[in-house]
Amino acid sequence: MARILVVDDETNVRKLYEEELKDEGYDVVCAADIKGAIDCVEGDSPDIIILDIKLGDESGIDALVQIVDRRKDIPIIINSAYSVYKEDFKTWAADAYIVKSVDLEPLKEKVRELLHKQK
Repeated sequence: MARILVVDDETNVRKLYEEELKDEGYDVVCAADIKGAIDCVEGDSPDIIILDIKLGDESGIDALVQIVDRRKDIPIIINSAYSVYKEDFKTWAADAYIVKSVDLEPLKEKVRELLHKQK
């Protein structure tokens, strides 16, 4: 079973993604900030990461850089309500960029696609 790390500062978003992804058959761990994300990357060894850009007072882009420095092998999907960050060259280190929506199907499809590429 693939393990997904969801990094988002909004509790309701984390809960929704956790439920939806568990229904898809994944093991899901969550983090609300950069420290939690790094702890999960180092301890839980996720197969894929879904990362928000706005993490309260922290930047998901900073988290992305720190994660890639530690583990280049974990695919990362940036999942943000802000499409303007697609133009920030630092976000290009991610494997995909999905704009948040009430329809989670594009996100789920990208998760399936990236996990399939790992096999």
